[in-house]
Amino acid sequence: MGYLDKLDLDKQLESKEEYEDLLEEYQFRFLKLQRKIIEKNLAVCIAYEGADAAGKGGNIKRLIETLDPRGYEVHPIGAPGPGEKAHHYLRRFWLRLPPRGRIGIFDRTWYGRVLVERVEKFAKKEEWQRAYKEINEFERHITDDGMILVKFWLHISKKEQLDRFKKREKDPWKNWKLTEEDWRNREKWDTYIQALEDMFEKTDTENAPWTIIEGNWKWWARIKALKTVVNRVEARV
Repeated sequence: MGYLDKLDLDKQLESKEEYEDLLEEYQFRFLKLQRKIIEKNLAVCIAYEGADAAGKGGNIKRLIETLDPRGYEVHPIGAPGPGEKAHHYLRRFWLRLPPRGRIGIFDRTWYGRVLVERVEKFAKKEEWQRAYKEINEFERHITDDGMILVKFWLHISKKEQLDRFKKREKDPWKNWKLTEEDWRNREKWDTYIQALEDMFEKTDTENAPWTIIEGNWKWWARIKALKTVVNRVEARV
């Protein structure tokens, strides 16, 4: 049985009231922790990956909603530009890592090498196979240096993704999010699942474990992410 086979994607909270109460509680705790992060000179890196339309943007929004904007930075990661391609693929992530006393949030990450670049054949087989070791070493370097690293994969069912795509198509506020590439990726759903299972097996390490978030219900996903970050940081401060 793989990592994703164990998930109950329909986990949810009891009510909107419970969601709002938990959201307020964990956002307030994270706000207080932000001051501790500064005082103790800690660096916190929160890495988001997930299926298309899994809710990464909304999740990140709730994570930072009450924070002092001077203490964090969000990095939306797209395809590397020509200048970035001239260097090792990890270089652009090294340059964006948060300094001590700050929080860095990545919307997509270095795991693109073993996911989209593998599936779409943007990377050669020997390149993405080698990347598992490179990524583990990269994460070992930064966690040994004291950085708190939290890695999220937001997962939804194939049916839920289709429902969200159709809603986005009809919503003038959100249809810009939906591209032809998203539809093409759906056709390779099973191939991506295999790449994911390989990724979890090879990079779910003691110093940098994966947290897989059941994402069919957005309220559940947002609270689980907030709670995970708060607990990980509280354990250090």
